Amino acid sequence: MTDAMRAETITITGHGGDEIEAYFARPLDTRPRGGVVVIHHLPGYDAPTKEIVRTFAVNGYDAICPNLYWRDAPGASPDDASAFVRAQGGVADERVIGDVGGAASFLRGLGPSNGKVGVIGYCSGGRQSLLSACSLPLDAAVDCYGAFVLNPAPEDSGLKMAPIRDRLPGLSCPLLGLFGADDKYPSPAEVAELEKELAGLGKTADFHSYEGAGHAFFSVNRTAYRPEAALDGWSRIFRFYGEHLGT
Repeated sequence: MTDAMRAETITITGHGGDEIEAYFARPLDTRPRGGVVVIHHLPGYDAPTKEIVRTFAVNGYDAICPNLYWRDAPGASPDDASAFVRAQGGVADERVIGDVGGAASFLRGLGPSNGKVGVIGYCSGGRQSLLSACSLPLDAAVDCYGAFVLNPAPEDSGLKMAPIRDRLPGLSCPLLGLFGADDKYPSPAEVAELEKELAGLGKTADFHSYEGAGHAFFSVNRTAYRPEAALDGWSRIFRFYGEHLGT
């Protein structure tokens, strides 16, 4: 096994056959391995998200992050693209599903692929990770503090993210949920309700909440970063993917 990798911006086929930008990283060996689709947070397709993609590659996975904002603001900076998309109320759920599905198909088509693909998302991407796992055939999903799964976004947020409660029976794979106990969106009460609902549906879900952590505790470039929570979270993610995707 080697930690050598290659990372680059590529084009993949997304929702509706659209060609969209994506960031792709892979180990430089030929052994069979799983793949991970990384869904970026609401601040956009940015440098910290690309670092997450590379982290998965260094740890033995093919990983890709589709730029969900590419159609709306091609070539714009992450901040500008995010501001534009937020002003539109966010990205439509069906388009997200199509883009994640295209990214998953890309990963499965790679020579070293063992056929297994997982998904992970942060913030809005956490909700979209669960949304994708309820709509696509995937092997593992990680939801990092995704809100508005059971409750609609507040009117003053400007976001048009509707609850996806009715999609939960379609969850196609085990789910790992990582949350901050001090978060408001999602609140601990919403997290507990979601966990209960999934259990009632007979779904495999492992939720963990961190005391002293709020929203975005994985974000190393923000004051919300909580190293102990993030390090433990990463350990759980790699154990989870090791079990369900292989290494």
